[in-house]
Amino acid sequence: MLLTRKSSSSAPGSASSLVSSLARGVSRAIPTMDRRSFLRRSGLGVGAGIAVSQLTLVKKVQAADAAKAASGDKKVVVKRTVCGHCSVGCAIDAVVENGVWVRQEPVFDSPINLGAHCAKGAAVREHGHGEFRLKYPMKLVGGKYERISWDQALDEISAKMLELRKQSGPDSVFVVGSSKHNNEQAYLLRKWMSLWGSNNCDHQARICHSTTVAGVANTWGYGAMTNSYNDMQNAKAALYIGSNAAEAHPVSMLHVLHAKENGCKMIVVDPRFTRTAAKADQYVRIRSGSDIPFLFGVLYHVFKNGWEDKKYIEDRVYGMEKVREDVLAKWTPDKVLEASGVDEATCLQVAKTMAENRPSTIVWCMGQTQHTIGNAMVRASCILQLALGNIGTSGGGANIFRGHDNVQGATDVGPNPDSLPGYYGLAEGSFKHFANAWKVDFEWMKKQYAPGMMTKPGMTVSRWIDGVLEKNELIDQDSNLRGLFFWGHAPNSQTRGLEMKKAMDKLDLMVVVDPFPSATAALAAMPGKPEDQNPNRAVYLLPATTQFETSGSCTASNRSIQWREQVIEPLWESRNDHMIMYQLAQKLGFDKELVKNYKMVKGKGGMDEPEVESILREINASVWTIGYTGQSPERLKAHMRNMNVFDVKTLKAKGGIDKETGYKLDGDYFGLPWPCYGTPELKHPGSPNLYDTSKHVMEGGGNFRANFGVEREGVSLLSGDGSHSKGADLTTGYPEFDHLLLKKLGWWDDLSEAEKKAAEGKNWKTDPSGGIIRVAMQVHGCHPFGNAKARAVVWNFPDPVPQHREPLYSNRPDLIAKYPTHDDKKAFWRLPTLFKTVQEKNKDIGKTFPLIMTSGRLVEYEGGGDETRSNPWLAELQQDMFVEINPKVANDRGIRNGEYVWVKTPPMAAVPEFKGLRVKALVTERVNEETVFLPFHFAGRWGGVDLAPYYPTGAVPVVRGESVNTATTYGYDSVTMMQETKTTLCQIERAAA
Repeated sequence: MLLTRKSSSSAPGSASSLVSSLARGVSRAIPTMDRRSFLRRSGLGVGAGIAVSQLTLVKKVQAADAAKAASGDKKVVVKRTVCGHCSVGCAIDAVVENGVWVRQEPVFDSPINLGAHCAKGAAVREHGHGEFRLKYPMKLVGGKYERISWDQALDEISAKMLELRKQSGPDSVFVVGSSKHNNEQAYLLRKWMSLWGSNNCDHQARICHSTTVAGVANTWGYGAMTNSYNDMQNAKAALYIGSNAAEAHPVSMLHVLHAKENGCKMIVVDPRFTRTAAKADQYVRIRSGSDIPFLFGVLYHVFKNGWEDKKYIEDRVYGMEKVREDVLAKWTPDKVLEASGVDEATCLQVAKTMAENRPSTIVWCMGQTQHTIGNAMVRASCILQLALGNIGTSGGGANIFRGHDNVQGATDVGPNPDSLPGYYGLAEGSFKHFANAWKVDFEWMKKQYAPGMMTKPGMTVSRWIDGVLEKNELIDQDSNLRGLFFWGHAPNSQTRGLEMKKAMDKLDLMVVVDPFPSATAALAAMPGKPEDQNPNRAVYLLPATTQFETSGSCTASNRSIQWREQVIEPLWESRNDHMIMYQLAQKLGFDKELVKNYKMVKGKGGMDEPEVESILREINASVWTIGYTGQSPERLKAHMRNMNVFDVKTLKAKGGIDKETGYKLDGDYFGLPWPCYGTPELKHPGSPNLYDTSKHVMEGGGNFRANFGVEREGVSLLSGDGSHSKGADLTTGYPEFDHLLLKKLGWWDDLSEAEKKAAEGKNWKTDPSGGIIRVAMQVHGCHPFGNAKARAVVWNFPDPVPQHREPLYSNRPDLIAKYPTHDDKKAFWRLPTLFKTVQEKNKDIGKTFPLIMTSGRLVEYEGGGDETRSNPWLAELQQDMFVEINPKVANDRGIRNGEYVWVKTPPMAAVPEFKGLRVKALVTERVNEETVFLPFHFAGRWGGVDLAPYYPTGAVPVVRGESVNTATTYGYDSVTMMQETKTTLCQIERAAA
């Protein structure tokens, strides 16, 4: 039966009943005890009602190790790792017996997860030992996957790459990296692509939070979550918009529920009544895609009532007056109601709650980012927080929950098409900085690129389809894409699935590197149209290890970096990703350049691989821009061993000395959240809350970044007098530090002679000694990136003040006329991008496809879902792909709950033989009469056809279903190429039995 769950109730006298009763009794007896202390002292688990005796597992195992080893029974070790699913960063103690991971516990001492797990975290052991893994290299031969050797796979793939390079240049190959790679692997892959000679690389962040990164970085400096999950306990109000944290980031809800216990008012804004909305004090239903009308409708009342923080705005914000004029003129209550469906009283109540309960925080996720105007929606959220003075304060901030376990880190240091690690741009100066760090000749590296392409942003993962299919004369590179790597990425995460299949069939080379073969393998093997087939296409599957079979660091959404210990040895014939990168580099001829700075160690089968710690040290020595320089392997490992010393609200260590190294943890913030500036020896503690002027910069304080010049149209962009971080020698605004500013201030002689030599002609981002940073921060208390105002007006974006624009596919032609989309663009990220052409062509499409189709997460699955749907424990919890549909809409179509339906969208009109998505109907009032919802974790069925025969033998996911992104429509953000997933139009009809 659809969505059937096992009962959560417990029989009287059962172990779980006993635990529940005991938990209620203890919570009444000790009401002020925090969750972590409670769990440690009571021995109670979360979620599954585990018996008390089982919850002292880790200590019992550790105590028994010596006895068991002496008896010769078994060797038992406990390895500390981090969950491989969402971005919360839950720590896990994995118990390994004779090399086999047998059980696990959430880490009670973790200040992030406080001894908690969600369903996915509790089942994560299965991903290390899962029987549905890709076990050995395979090649597609005659429509079936055949086992081959690693030597054959590496030889043939590299030979094909070199052939494509010779025929069509290095840009003919596109590499989709992974948000599952650890920081070191993500960094190495961007380096690998730079040495190959192309910027045609990207990863999952493009299609989940690229609009966040662009919007937030261009508002106040850095494109990341400003505070932390823990700090949300200090919020007095929390506005969730486009975030269903209860399912997408379940353990994050612990911190918000703590805040609610202290009186925090929770507001949830979403087109759908979610499990998060069920916890809200106020739920606001908006029309999907109307975030700006709603947010500016709230801001209208803030301005009308004088609730804005005038002093804060005067000192720390540029352009708010222009925003005020725009909001008061354009977003009167009637216009807000028309565009978003939210009435005046509701907007007023939200504004009042946020204004009267400061500090108030705002949370957003992909519900806000995945739109053609995602960048503007993000900036509207930023502007609301700036108006209320909530940025740079504990309990406030923009808490932007990332998706995958290391999507934040992979974005920070990994394979982005428009930047090198650390968001260094593609200017020659940036390449020279990294050539110096990598000890590679810059001129040699420049010659690896096609002429003129080194400084040109590559294509994006959201558009690789068009890189294959678009007319060559319209593409801003010599060749169409001919080779593609899916390196830890699910294709069903991307829109326009029907066209994707066509593009896959036309490629010359496709390589899947993954622990699980993913839907890519099945789609590649499934027969397509004869006219789309490339008879010379070569398809390979390479088995990568999971992150539990290697070590390395990963960055949680709050910017805390954690070190994973290797839990088990690589299983079957899998190899870790950095070994595969090195072995391909050997075949391609740049292996010496790739690993010049690294210690080489013996990995699986005695084969060489770069030491992960060495890669992190290179990151520490080069990524100054965002402060990935202070988190040495030693400091991170010490934090993981001593989680108990970190406060659960502030993340700050209260004393503590690491027994292994003697390192003093006192004053550090857990995971050294970036920016952690300077060399590790400087011992910067990390930055728990960005832009916080109440702390000294050497205690994690800061201010807004001077990244946009010093003035604009005669108006200063630097902060006002007094808006400096605590204890700074400069008490007014100032530009970023370089060698000239140090000399003008008379601070040059604070550098050592060696630092002077390294810093001459450099700025704080390119000084390899870190001396400029040391002097600015440690000696003078100033932030190396300057002290400027945040920008409410962003003049380098299409809409300097955020503007509502209707989706390309809208069921409201009246609103298209009032709020039209952008004009088409040529050669944008190397490809033409359509806006107005598509919207005008489809302005009446709502007559045929009247329902707004949106998508989102389930608590049981994650990402593209192949990994979690291959986990039998999770697969049992949700066995069917479904569509949520309002009772009235269902009744009008003769649809009953649990029946199969066809979901059809405009792209299917071009493929008449494709019937649509065949899914089960969940009739519910969670959605209103114009909205339907489908989860995005499913794949393995295609227009009603089961793709099980096309997967490699033994690697078919337990649960398969239609992918919502097979049906999603064309549409991309005007700045970042973020895909539009939240406002596809559709029609639904009952399917025959």
